[in-house]
Amino acid sequence: MGQITKRSYKLSDGRDIIYFDDADTVLPPERGDDLREPAVRPPTATMRQDVLTGEWISIAAARQNRVVLPPSHLDPLAPASPENPSEIPSPYDVAVFENKSPSFGPDLAGVAAAPEGLDDLALVGLGRSRQSVGRCEVVCFSPEHTGSLAGLPLSRMRTVVEAWADRTAALSALPGVEQVFPFENRGEAIGVTLHHPHGQIYAYPYITPRTAQLVRTIESYGGSLFEDILSFEQKSERVLLQGEHWTAFVPFAARWPLEVHVLPHRHVPDLAATSEQERDEFSRLYSRLLRGVDALYDTPTPYISAWHQAPVHAHRDDIRLMLQLTSPRREEDKLKYLAGSEAAMGAFIADIPPETAAARLRDAMEKAGLEPFRTDLPEPELPTTERPATERPDTELPATEQETAQP
Repeated sequence: MGQITKRSYKLSDGRDIIYFDDADTVLPPERGDDLREPAVRPPTATMRQDVLTGEWISIAAARQNRVVLPPSHLDPLAPASPENPSEIPSPYDVAVFENKSPSFGPDLAGVAAAPEGLDDLALVGLGRSRQSVGRCEVVCFSPEHTGSLAGLPLSRMRTVVEAWADRTAALSALPGVEQVFPFENRGEAIGVTLHHPHGQIYAYPYITPRTAQLVRTIESYGGSLFEDILSFEQKSERVLLQGEHWTAFVPFAARWPLEVHVLPHRHVPDLAATSEQERDEFSRLYSRLLRGVDALYDTPTPYISAWHQAPVHAHRDDIRLMLQLTSPRREEDKLKYLAGSEAAMGAFIADIPPETAAARLRDAMEKAGLEPFRTDLPEPELPTTERPATERPDTELPATEQETAQP
C-alpha cells in the first residue's frame, strides 16, 4: 500500500483547501481550480467577556446565513459540478477547507483589538471585547452526500486520522492560536446543518472553559491524573475496547446516556504527537467503536465526538489527549435534554448507570458481529509514513509523500 498524500490549494476567495488522498486512492494527482467568482469574506467576529464567569463569547453573526440541510444536488461539500458550484472544486477522498462563515478568524494575532495573550484574556471587567482571531475548518470525510465515519473503509478512516493530526500541527503554529479542537457533530438531534459526513476543527484564541477547569483539577489532584484514570478504568467493568496503545471505556461518572472516553496508553498532548503505530491502531479501534454505537438501535445514533487536546503553549506535560464521544439518546425514541439543573446550573443528573451503558454497548457490538478488539491478531495493512510523528505541533507533519501548492 502507498502513502497518504497531502495536496494544498487555494479557493477563489483565498481560503485554503487541502486534499488528503487515501494510501490506496484511485484519484489522479491533479486538482482543478475553483471557478467561482471570488466572494467577499465576512469580517472576523468579535468576542465579548461574560463578567460573571470570565469566559469569552464569540458573536459570529455571519453564521446566520449558512446553508441548512440542502438537497443532495446542492450539497456544498460534494465535489463541484456545473449544476453545483460547491466548496470543493475536485473529486476527493478527504478534504479540509477554511469555513466560509467562521466563528473564529480569518484574522490572526496582530490585528487591531486582537487578544494580547492569555494574561490579557484572564483579566475580568465590564464591557471587555476582543477580535475572535483564529481559524475554523471543515473536514469532509467522504465525497458522498450521505454516510458516516462508521461506514468508511479502514484506509479512509486512517486518512481522516492523518488529516486531524496534520491540521492540529498546522493550526497550532498559527499566531494567536491557544487551543485546537477537532470534532464531529453527527445527526439532526445534535443540530447538524448538513447531512454530508463531515467534522470541523476550531482553533481558539484562548484556552476553552472545559480545559481551564481540567487545569484546576490537575492542580488539585496532581500531575498523575490521566495515568491514574487509565489504570482505574482499565480494571473496571466499563472497558469497551482495549489495544496496545488505546483503551475505550465508559467513564465512572458519565453524564450522558451514551458516553465513551478513549485514552492513549502513553502521555501525548495532542494528535500531532501520536506515533504512526498509535494512529494505525486508533483507526481500527475507532471504526469498531462507531459501528458498535450505530448497532445500539435500528437508526443511526446522534453523537458529538470531541478531541480534547492540551493547549498549544501551556500544560502540555499535564493534559493528555483524549477522545470523548457523547450522545443524548437514552432510548430508541427518547433524548436527554439539558433542562433546568444541567443547562442553568451545570449540575448533571445521569439517567443510565455507566455500567449499564457499557454493557449495552458491548452487547450491541457483539450483535453486530464485532469480535473483541485484539492486538495479537494480524491487522489489515495501513498506510505508512516516511518519518516518525513529531512531539511538538509546530513542526512539519511527516505523513505525506507529496505536497503541491497552487499560487
